[in-house]
Amino acid sequence: MGIDGEADRREASGRVSGEAANRETERSEVSGDDERTLPSVPESSTDDDETVIFPETGGAAPRSRAGTDHAREGAITTDGGDDASGESCSPNTCTCGEKTASDAASETPRVATDGAGVANVDEMGELGDLEFTEPAENVSQDVDNGAPDVRVGIPDGVDLDTPEYSIRSRMNDIETPDEKTWFMELDEAVIDEGRCIQCGTCVAACPSDSIGVGDDDLPELVKMCTGCSLCWDFCPRGGLRYERQWKITGGDDNVKGAGDPITEFSARVDEDWTENAQDGGVVTTVLSHLLEEGEIDGALVATESDEEAWKAESYLATSHEDLIENAGTIYNQTLALGNLDLERWEHKLPDKPFDELSLAIVGTPCEIEGIRALQDFDWDYQQQNEGIRAVDYTIALMCTKNFNYHSLMGEQLEEQRGISPDEIGKMDVLNGKMMVYDHDGEMIVEEDIGNFHDAALKGCDECADFTGFCSDITVGSVGSSDEYSSVIIRTEQGMKAWELTEPDLDYHDLEDKSAVGKLQGWDKKKAFESLERPFDPDAPRFIDYKDHAENYGTALNPHDQGH
Repeated sequence: MGIDGEADRREASGRVSGEAANRETERSEVSGDDERTLPSVPESSTDDDETVIFPETGGAAPRSRAGTDHAREGAITTDGGDDASGESCSPNTCTCGEKTASDAASETPRVATDGAGVANVDEMGELGDLEFTEPAENVSQDVDNGAPDVRVGIPDGVDLDTPEYSIRSRMNDIETPDEKTWFMELDEAVIDEGRCIQCGTCVAACPSDSIGVGDDDLPELVKMCTGCSLCWDFCPRGGLRYERQWKITGGDDNVKGAGDPITEFSARVDEDWTENAQDGGVVTTVLSHLLEEGEIDGALVATESDEEAWKAESYLATSHEDLIENAGTIYNQTLALGNLDLERWEHKLPDKPFDELSLAIVGTPCEIEGIRALQDFDWDYQQQNEGIRAVDYTIALMCTKNFNYHSLMGEQLEEQRGISPDEIGKMDVLNGKMMVYDHDGEMIVEEDIGNFHDAALKGCDECADFTGFCSDITVGSVGSSDEYSSVIIRTEQGMKAWELTEPDLDYHDLEDKSAVGKLQGWDKKKAFESLERPFDPDAPRFIDYKDHAENYGTALNPHDQGH
């Protein structure tokens, strides 16, 4: 075809296209429904003379710009073109001459979506009523088609393209950033080394609630560690330089003698209920007055386990009766900070928001160091950490060391000395002696505390905090006569609690300050000998794991060494 012929063809083609547009307009007028769009053949970018292949039949249906389409019903043409007679073609009838009667008779009517597996669409593409099969009741779904011994396989010709796990191996090769410290580092350096003091600070610090307490009363991972490093940072035997916490929380003189107290007393409560209390019963009466005055909603104390005699457990006392029932000292740890989950005690607490609750906690100096460090930081407390924020009063018990329950009660007393835990009515450590009494008050053991050294927690040897420098109030027996407690008031909060309690106390100036200072000095000397790191109250509060590992010889990146 020459240039002129091609121009004529384009002109004729333009006329046909314009006429098709006119027919579409008239078709809408005939239908009377401007909104309805009927199924139609899609626009094509192919040449005019090319045919369209229908995948359902594998054949070619002739199509012109005039709009003849045998897959569409009611295609009316009025433009005088190829279908100028106005014939109507449908899947069942054809008057345009392009289909024979035998073709029409043999062809099965198809819906607009034939081949797509949709059974509720009619030939016009309209969605019909949906029908659902009612599920069977009280029977299991039959999925084996009568052949339960035949395993269903992948249909023929289906490729699932299952991805390989090469990405997993590549991830294993990625080095851990230096600033990340995982629970396994804490496990390697503190727990597995026998240096854990069972304070529970790591449990309280974990924002993902990934750390729990195992059957051996030691912290353990209960779900995936996120590597946030907080368990390491706040552990008093790991990343927390506890002597720096004294300087931050207490007075400037906290590295010498008995610290920097506001005032000191020897005191006792002269009431009948003190019979089972430790020494003068001061801790119990201070907490009772705080409850009575509405200063606190509860106090976390230690109680004796119902299952094992003389095994300590945490207990939230919310009444004077609760406190009296649980008076006295039990010489093993409760992981107190790990039991500050308010949801656990919700049934005992008043009906008010957790952030409005106020608690007191009684613990060893290391536990008070841990909670003070946690409270010093303004971080996003998770729900399980709201108990930390609720603690408004802290009472530390004077402590040279604590004991592993199974070693003390099982090995030392029962196995070596023939004394069952059920026989014991009271225990005390006083003047360097371990004293054990039966239920009638008769002393059945009085030995040098050094004889029980193997039952003590190894990590206690590294502690230089005999008197609880970080607490509001310190209470113990050293420095006072029998039946009196030594009381050291360290903060304004502690002074407030003392003033509420003072009217019910028999008290006077601390009887022997030198005794407290002497034992504090002995405790510090022991710690200096046991610590593998420098003791420095002016150094940064946190110790990097790599620095700790250099001092203690523990493994760097223990997860790479099969920990």
